[in-house]
Parts: sequence; C-alpha cells; structure tokens
Amino acid sequence: MTQMTQDEIISNTKTVLQGLEALRVEHASLITSMGDAHKDDEKSYIIKKNIEHIELGLSEAQVMMALASHLQNVEAEKQKLKTQVRRLHQENAWLRDELANTQQKFQASEQLVAQLEEEKKHLEFMSSIKKYDENQEHEDVSEKPRPDPVVELFPDEENEDRNNISPTPPSQFSNQSSGYEIPARLRTLHNLVIQYASQGRYEVAVPLCKQALEDLEKTSGHDHPDVATMLNILALVYRDQNKYKEAANLLNDALSIRVKTLGENHPAVAATLNNLAVLYGKRGKYKDAEPLCKRALEIREKVLGKDHPDVAKQLNNLALLCQNQGKYDEVEKYYQKALEIYESKLGPDDPNVAKTKNNLASCYLKQGKYTEAEILYKQVLTRAHEREFGAIDSKNKPIWQVAEEREEHKHDNRENTPYGEYGGWHKAAKVDSPTVTTTLKNLGALYRRQGMFEAAETLEDCALRSKKEALDLAKQAKVTQLLNSSDKRRSRYFKEEADHPEEK
Repeated sequence: MTQMTQDEIISNTKTVLQGLEALRVEHASLITSMGDAHKDDEKSYIIKKNIEHIELGLSEAQVMMALASHLQNVEAEKQKLKTQVRRLHQENAWLRDELANTQQKFQASEQLVAQLEEEKKHLEFMSSIKKYDENQEHEDVSEKPRPDPVVELFPDEENEDRNNISPTPPSQFSNQSSGYEIPARLRTLHNLVIQYASQGRYEVAVPLCKQALEDLEKTSGHDHPDVATMLNILALVYRDQNKYKEAANLLNDALSIRVKTLGENHPAVAATLNNLAVLYGKRGKYKDAEPLCKRALEIREKVLGKDHPDVAKQLNNLALLCQNQGKYDEVEKYYQKALEIYESKLGPDDPNVAKTKNNLASCYLKQGKYTEAEILYKQVLTRAHEREFGAIDSKNKPIWQVAEEREEHKHDNRENTPYGEYGGWHKAAKVDSPTVTTTLKNLGALYRRQGMFEAAETLEDCALRSKKEALDLAKQAKVTQLLNSSDKRRSRYFKEEADHPEEK
C-alpha cells in the first residue's frame, strides 16, 4: 500500500465515521424492530455486541480526528518557530558584523594611548575658552536671555537628556509598573538604535528602524502598540537629524494608534504626547506644544497620582514651555510643585531636587528676582558641601561663604591667600556633577552682576578646577579601559593560537 498523507487519513476517517454512524443507526433499528419477545435470544445478543464494537470504532475515530487536529496545530507552531529561528540567525549575522567592526575600532583606539600628551595641550586650550563654556551652559545667567531647551524625560522612548533633569535609567524605569514599558522583544533594538543615533550613525539607525517597522506591520498589522513604539523611535532619530516634519508625522501616527489600541489615558499615550510637545518646543512652537504637554500631565496625574516623580518631570517640561513664552507666574507654580514632589518622594538629596532649584532660580533671574535666585543657588551648594564634607562650621565652610569672605577681604592683602585656606572646596572635583558645576557658574555670574568680582572669580575658578579634574579622571579611566581591553584581546589571541595551531 502507498503511504497516505495526513489529509487523506483525515478524509478517510471522516468517511469511516459516517459509515459507522449509519451502521449504528441500522443496528439500533433492528433491535427496536425485534421487540421485547426476542430481546434475550442469540440474534439480539449478536446485534448488541456489534453495536458495542461500532461505538468503540466511533470513539477511536473521534480520537484520531482530535489527534490529527492537534498535530496540525503542532505543525503550525513548528513552522512559526522555524520562521523566528531564521530571523534570529539573520540578526545574529548582523550582530557578528557589528562586533567585527567594533573590534577594529578597539584596535584603532589602542593607538590613541600614545597621543595622551597632546590632550594635555587641549586642556590648556579649554581653560582659555572658559567664558565661551559659560555661555554654553543651559542655565547660564548671561545678560542676554535665550530660550531654554525643552527636556526629554522618558528613556523608554528616547535617549537621555543632556541639558536638564536627568531621566530615569532604562533598567530602573522598566521596573516601574506605573509607567510605560517597551516590550522586551523591542528593547534591544531600541537600545541599538539610540546608541547609533547618539554616535551620529544615522545611516545605520534609520534603515534598522524601517526594517523592524516593516516586519512588525507584516506580522501584527499597522494598528498595533509595537508599531507605535517603533514609530516613536524612528521619529526621535529623525528629530535628531532636524527632520522635524517627518518626525511630527510619525509621532501623530503613533499617537493615533496608541489612543485606538490602548485608550486615551494610557501612560504610552502620555509619552507620545510629551515627545510631540518636545518636538514642537525644539521648533519654537511653544503655543502648540503647551496643550500637548498639559494633556500628558493630566494623564500622568490620573494614572500615577499627583505626587508621582514622573508627574514632576512633566511639570518641568511644562514650566520650560511657559518660560519660553514669558508666563513666569505659571513657571514658578509648576517648578515649585515639581520641587515639592521631588523633596517629599525622593528626598532632599535626590539630584532632581538640585536641578529643579536651578531651573526655578533661572526663572527668578529672568524676572530680576536676584535675592530669590541667590537663596536657591546657595541651598544647592550648601547641600552638596554637607554631603561631601560634613556639617558646616568655622573651619568647614561652603564655597559661597568662602567666595563672599574673599570678596569682603579683597583689600586686606589677602587676595593672594592660598585657596585651600578658605575651606575644603579646593577639592571641589570630588563633588563634581553637571548641576553643581552649573550652580557654581550661575552664582558666579550673579555675583558679577552685583559687582562682586572677587567672589565671582572664586566660584568660576572652582567650577573650572572641578571640570578639569573630572576630565582628567575620565581620560584616565578611558586609558585604563583601553589597556585592559588590549590585555584581554592579547590573552584571548594566544589562547586561540594554542588551541588551534593549525590556523597559523
């Protein structure tokens, strides 16, 4: 006999089922026609036995049909897994190519170790452009006001902001059940895209996004939350390239999908609204961005509660949009509310507290409220001093007191007094952070406006020392990393040579 296919087996089994069912009905009618008089004779007994065998055959045929259906499902799942395996093979091949390119870059980096002497000259050059650096700080208090950049806050959908409130790290954010979380299967792709975009390698990031978007639309359809996530990621890459029109179209499409599939009050909808508001803010369309930011704030307050740290981050964005429109009363209200949330939920030593105080001080400066701004700057520096050097006393003074004392005694033949005699802040690099450095420069600029040039110079010198020390430490860490990487590669090379001498 020739081997039957699965479809032929199922078809024949159905035919047998029909035949057995007809036999069962025929035997049942025979039993009925015989009546009670012949119920116990041999013929009736044989018919009953046949009925039992027929019912057994029906049961076995039904089991075969169920088994065939199960096998079909197993085969379909098997084909699906094969498709996923093929895709993973393709991704692994691509990652191996990227790994080879990265290894080439590491080898090239080893040659940079010999050029560290040249970088010393670069540091001297940086000190000569100190004034230029001051004008580039986000919270600079120069005479000529300029618009504040809008902050991006949600690292699940965009790269970390460099100018203002530090966003929650992705690993930490993903553990927060209250916020929006990128699906696990897209998280690695998202991190790769953000890494390439931050390196300016848009020729890799954009095709990678488009290919993933095309695959998702084929497998899940256009109206799917994962498609909206990829649209967000691609929009952020376009925004970094200043392709604002394309980015806006993608974000609006993502917003429509998320509202349709997740509902109007989902955290992912708030994240997309925020991204769209940020995009408009970067284009100077503050009036268009403000209602989007307010709607995102409304969603987060409703979903997370009015005292959640993410609500405070949204308040910071809204405050910056209002500040760029000159709505200072609203700006103060939003910053103060954000500050209350941070202090109550994260504690007074959380970095966001100091940064929000700097933002609020910037708002005060734009209104000429120098006293209020000075108080906030001193609070930030005092807190940083206490964390690093302990309680304040006559021998352990915060840097702003040191600066004011030098200003007070500048005519007492103490202008050349060593910096270290005025407190522990000659070791300012130990507490270096973007916020502390910015606060030092901002308070120094404020002192300069008030004619306190000696105090201003003290703070600016401290900021410069801190920045230089941080650069030196970073460079030392980079050299150590390169040397360790080189040693590991050499040891791995010799091990491979020992294991595979025929490959020489």
